[in-house]
Amino acid sequence: MCQPLTVVANHSDQAGILLVDKPQGITSFDVIRHLRREGGVAKAGHAGTLDPMATGLMIVLIGAATKQADRFLKLDKCYRATIQLGANSSTGDAEGELTPVSDRVPSPAELDQAISHHTGLITQTPPAYSAIKIKGVAAYKRARRGEKVEIPSRQVTIHDLQILDFSYPNLAVSANVSSGTYIRTLAEDIGRQLGTGAYLTALRRLSIGDYTVEQAIKLDDVNPAAVSSHLMKPSP
Repeated sequence: MCQPLTVVANHSDQAGILLVDKPQGITSFDVIRHLRREGGVAKAGHAGTLDPMATGLMIVLIGAATKQADRFLKLDKCYRATIQLGANSSTGDAEGELTPVSDRVPSPAELDQAISHHTGLITQTPPAYSAIKIKGVAAYKRARRGEKVEIPSRQVTIHDLQILDFSYPNLAVSANVSSGTYIRTLAEDIGRQLGTGAYLTALRRLSIGDYTVEQAIKLDDVNPAAVSSHLMKPSP
């Protein structure tokens, strides 16, 4: 299971890490724009995106800390996800065009086997609707133009994958994964093994490395004083 860890805040300067709890329905860059407008932040960048439908932890680097983005991009991440069985989606999530596959309800043993099969070192093909660049252009932009998108498979590690709840057609899971893992693809792969099809309907990022969403500021609470009080220095 995903376990929260503690990081001590440091308010000694105005450069560092700001943990933000992203709400649903906005892009990761919308978060940066909001911080600039409402928080008085002049220079900021995020260390890893979240899809608009996803919520939860984003690491925002402020000031000189923006130079350390690569360090944070490599950290493991923990998610809570809801997967809907019975259909596939053109985008891997609820925003795409749905194609019914099967209304068969998998048994507990089949679910356990699917979870076990997708735990550990696995091969995963990133979704066409992703920010991965192909010849300098984001894959999702090519996909939206109707271009055929082919992204090479790669190895990722699912450190821990557990079923939290199953009430057909909804399967809730907790996933602790390596950097570069796509939970949308994980959902699709589970549905493929079950023979039911599957797509992601909800996703919340709970942690990135030692940083947790419990430590994050909500966008509605952002102002210059709140940004200053929530700034952290990177853990050693």
